[in-house]
Amino acid sequence: MHQKKIPMRMCTGCGQMKPKKELVRVVKSPEGEISLDLTGKKPGRGAYVCRSADCLKAARKARRLERAFSCQISAELYERMEEELSRDG
Repeated sequence: MHQKKIPMRMCTGCGQMKPKKELVRVVKSPEGEISLDLTGKKPGRGAYVCRSADCLKAARKARRLERAFSCQISAELYERMEEELSRDG
């Protein structure tokens, strides 16, 4: 029996490699809008973060999402993402 390969992604917060299904995708759409992609299917550039607010805070502090998308991310957008994460998890 052939074992299916599990896609791994790195969390931008803690830097650990984890299975893609355990992470939440943050996506920058072709229009430049940044949002949480809970389905993992939205078009655009993606970065991954663990489903914990701590990892999102770590990514915010080190400006890793700004670096991944090469643009500024507002504090209100981070707060909205933190809210969505706490509601989801």
